[in-house]
Amino acid sequence: MTLLRLTPTALARCRFALSPLAETMGALVALHRGYAEPWLARWQADNQPAYRSWLAVDEFAAGLLSLLAATKWLPDLVAPPPAGGMHTRLADELADVAGHSDAAVRAMMPDAIAASWEPQDTGWLAGSGLAGRIAAVFEQGWQRFVAPDWARRRAVLERDVAHRAGVLAAYGWQQAVRGMTRRSVWVGRDAIRFSDQDYPDRLITDEGLIFVPHTTGRGSWTCERPHQYALVYPARGPAAEPDTAAGDPLATLLGRGRARVLRELAAPATSSQLAQVLGVSLGTVSTHLAVLRDAGAVSRARAGRSVVYTRTDRGENLCALLAD
Repeated sequence: MTLLRLTPTALARCRFALSPLAETMGALVALHRGYAEPWLARWQADNQPAYRSWLAVDEFAAGLLSLLAATKWLPDLVAPPPAGGMHTRLADELADVAGHSDAAVRAMMPDAIAASWEPQDTGWLAGSGLAGRIAAVFEQGWQRFVAPDWARRRAVLERDVAHRAGVLAAYGWQQAVRGMTRRSVWVGRDAIRFSDQDYPDRLITDEGLIFVPHTTGRGSWTCERPHQYALVYPARGPAAEPDTAAGDPLATLLGRGRARVLRELAAPATSSQLAQVLGVSLGTVSTHLAVLRDAGAVSRARAGRSVVYTRTDRGENLCALLAD
């Protein structure tokens, strides 16, 4: 069992952040493994041919991504804790990656290779300028496979953070981390169980722990630098692929668009977040929300500068009674 142990000051300084780099690495690993969660199935089918074509002509990318997709120990180089909070920029993260020497890169790889469940060809490590080339692989992966879908993904990530921030405000960190990963649970008064694997515990000092959601599967991992740690975890409830009304009682009653909006409001959201997640216009979402509010299935409340929509008890009961 691996624990993340927090000092009292660290607990007070825990916070959330977004990481375009973590999202990109998760996407590339999902493409490399060749299977996906239901909400990624269409994206993966659309992008798999381009991904395979890329690796067929880029031996360096193929070697790097083969390792990252098969190892249980990520090199620190590819997983820096995000430094920009909710506004972390990919360019800054890639600059961090590119700043390592060749000697540092090679020193990080043996542990990752030893923890791989597949044999690894390390010929890609023979050249020079390794860190810059690794950063370039992530930049290319971002441009090809993540950036076109980033607005929708970001909306999912922001909703997860808003949900957990609400749980945190009401119940504290012990409840906020529950269910973050398949194994995460608060242990005692000062530790989070991160993994069932027998790795050394991590001591989270006064810098605090950064929590980073991603939408690319159910995996989780830690990002480490001296005195800095982040826990990357699967976002709560990534949007499922659109379905048809056939065989769906809720969609038959409400219409497919309003049924999707009502189901998506299992977690509170703004109208713009719903539009991004569902891939429809803001006007379409606003129309559906107005009908659902008139029917008493949805309510709204102002949170700062935003208006957040939530299912009412009637909406909850309707979804439960007419479950797909």
